[in-house]
Amino acid sequence: MRVFAATWLSYVGFYITRKPYSIVKADLGSQLALDAQDLAVIYAVYLVTYTIGQFASGAIGPKYGPRRMLLWGMGISAAISTAMGMLTAMPHIAFSGFVVLMAVLGFAQATGWSNNLGVMAMWFRREERGRVLGLWATNFQVGGVLAGGLAAFVLKNLGLASAFHIAAVVMLAVIAFFWLNERDRPEDVGLPALVHENGDTGEGGGEGSLHWDRAVWISVLLVGGAYFGMKFIRYALWSWAPFVLKNNFGLAGDDAGYVSVIFDLCGIAGVIATGWLSDRIFGGRRAFISLVMLIALVGTTTLLLTAGASSATAFAICIGLVGFTLYGPDALLTGAGAIDIGKGRGAVRAAGVISGLGSAGSVMQELLIGKSYQQTGGSIGPILAMLLGSAVLSAVCVAAILLRNRLGHSDV
Repeated sequence: MRVFAATWLSYVGFYITRKPYSIVKADLGSQLALDAQDLAVIYAVYLVTYTIGQFASGAIGPKYGPRRMLLWGMGISAAISTAMGMLTAMPHIAFSGFVVLMAVLGFAQATGWSNNLGVMAMWFRREERGRVLGLWATNFQVGGVLAGGLAAFVLKNLGLASAFHIAAVVMLAVIAFFWLNERDRPEDVGLPALVHENGDTGEGGGEGSLHWDRAVWISVLLVGGAYFGMKFIRYALWSWAPFVLKNNFGLAGDDAGYVSVIFDLCGIAGVIATGWLSDRIFGGRRAFISLVMLIALVGTTTLLLTAGASSATAFAICIGLVGFTLYGPDALLTGAGAIDIGKGRGAVRAAGVISGLGSAGSVMQELLIGKSYQQTGGSIGPILAMLLGSAVLSAVCVAAILLRNRLGHSDV
């Protein structure tokens, strides 16, 4: 329970220091004279280094250990958040300064998912991972809600700089809790090693092997392709929903921030339901329930495209439906699914590769949406069409995984 709580809070903390930029983006642009493309370039730099960092974290995480990697990542995130708050008072160097800070933040944040997931792999067995990871993976929905709500509240009441500074203070508290309660393996606190269903402890060549065959690599790439589409959608709504709600629907900056968290709130219910169904109804078959939810996601993104632009209320309802259908397969495939593929120590590597491929989608959305918004004079129709295409891509990749399962080439 202590490890569960420490890793869960750790990833919430990463979001607390990651999300303020998206919430204050419109106000930041107004105060520092940055247009949509400038703002997109700044965030794209973060996403590029975050993508590179995901692959690096998956490669070096098993060598240095999750605890060390996570403490460094959280500490640097807190420091960068503090520096960003200071930079809001320096308009003459704001663009270049934010580019540099966001580049460093991307590498720091990249330590979060794969290493926390690697810890969970060493503490929980496959037969319980769907339920446990379904609850544990609420960290990025709860993190998104708390980060968005906190940043919006602080923006209105304390100002732009404080939205970054308060995030850093929260992260320092998370670091203290993590330091006291997280340990990488049961053996680190005198407990016996976790024994899997096949009798393996996850340290040897079976569950813990880092030598993957062709079938494993294909599974990793297909999950990564699905995650590319899902992360395109998730980061598009995180990054641009508050911006669109303010600039296209006329909401105040703090109100836009509050409304945007509907996406994450609905996602919490979706991820818990999907994880529970995976274990209790579908016998741990992650791909089948994920495909069902992704087909539903295609429907909700279609609704967002056809009806979401009519009013702020319709937009809010539609992004809530997208959140419910997106977050379940997002968390399940990149959480329990990554552990199932990587097994034991290999879970950090699998999660790093999958998250790295997915993060390429987050980079693409930022550049494409910023450019589209600027070139079309603020039209969101083409942007919403991109989200629908991404949902279709994810569904196709998961359908391929399901087919491989039936042929005996994968067990996701």
